[in-house]
Amino acid sequence: MLAQYPLHLWQILLDLAPSLLLGLFIAGLMHVYLPLGLIRSHLNRPTMASVAQASVLGVPLPLCSCGVIPTALGLRRDGASPGATTAFMISTPQTGVDSILVSAAFLGWPFALFKVLAAFVTGLVGGGLVNRWVPGTSDLEADRTHVLDRGDHRAAGLLGAVRYAIFDLLAVIDLWLIGGVLVAALVTTLTPPDFFAGQVWAQGLLGMLVVLAISLPLYVCTTASVPIAASLIAAGMPAGSALVFLMAGPSTNVATIGAVYRALGGRVLAIYLGTVVLMSLLFGLLFDRLLASPTATAAPHVHGVDWIAVSSALVLVALLGWLVWQRLLARPAINGPVAADETRGDLVTLQVKGMSCQHCVASVKRALEGVAQVESAEPDLTSGLVQVRGTGVDGPALVQAVETAGFSVAGPVAAAGEAPRQS
Repeated sequence: MLAQYPLHLWQILLDLAPSLLLGLFIAGLMHVYLPLGLIRSHLNRPTMASVAQASVLGVPLPLCSCGVIPTALGLRRDGASPGATTAFMISTPQTGVDSILVSAAFLGWPFALFKVLAAFVTGLVGGGLVNRWVPGTSDLEADRTHVLDRGDHRAAGLLGAVRYAIFDLLAVIDLWLIGGVLVAALVTTLTPPDFFAGQVWAQGLLGMLVVLAISLPLYVCTTASVPIAASLIAAGMPAGSALVFLMAGPSTNVATIGAVYRALGGRVLAIYLGTVVLMSLLFGLLFDRLLASPTATAAPHVHGVDWIAVSSALVLVALLGWLVWQRLLARPAINGPVAADETRGDLVTLQVKGMSCQHCVASVKRALEGVAQVESAEPDLTSGLVQVRGTGVDGPALVQAVETAGFSVAGPVAAAGEAPRQS
């Protein structure tokens, strides 16, 4: 049985790569040409129109649940209403232009478009409830610092789109994408056809509740999870349960929940979670009732040679391999002691909790380097440790900067030569 694993793995890559690469390129074009400042100016009123615009804006953007938090905080600081901010946070991680195309390739266009509609309506409901029940004021002060920085990849035209697609999007989901494809191929190899169809606990509302309980606390990448959902459907899981997984999983995780609470308060968090839970169950039930279960292509059979698919798969594998290699080369030597002659000024180490992707790393780096007297900040995604160099660095100010960015610091700040104690 395991001898079929490489074949299933390659077939999933053939089906995934063309849609994913096209989606990443379209997202890059959106980044280059989309007038983000103009769009932000339409989200500052506590009306349903602003909520709807924020939800529409969020649907095509390819941001994960942790990457959307800094972006949403940037919108809020620029004057977006709490309702519009919440709508953006709910609708954005559920789908994206890359996820839409990948969903269509694996599960068909009816499923993909239904998921888009579900993301939009869920954002609309959550934002509307926040406008109704949460005061319009916020502890976040408007400032001129945009949390989402286009940085070095703002070059105009096609080159800028390609650079953004590779370095700012694919580099964020590379490890999750690799894991998702490996798991999907394993599920396809080991799970007999219609396995879940014979399991009572996997059917109907009970099955959706089981999926919901598993997916809520975990980080699930919206694009990388599509092959997993397709393999589960191919094994007999109802499409409605897979839809719950694809809605609730990308929208929530432990880090996101904490960030929403710190940034927008407990009332907004309660509305956020309640909306995601109830609306994902509702749309899962509606899909099973209104539409036929899609024919999932978790391991599609390719007749002949599709050179577009083959070349796309080879390009994707090469890009993923290169990104992983660059990640290993760029990893700072942060766990060992730093010699005195290698430091410039003070050196402190933070143990930051909640970093899940490169968007998180960039947000923490920007936040810390914005603190007075800080010369540089080097976060490490794997360990969660951040080396901060500067002269007369204020520890409490560093902690406050990290928390303002939507993350938390575990334990006290450690000076040079010390290891931060775990809390």
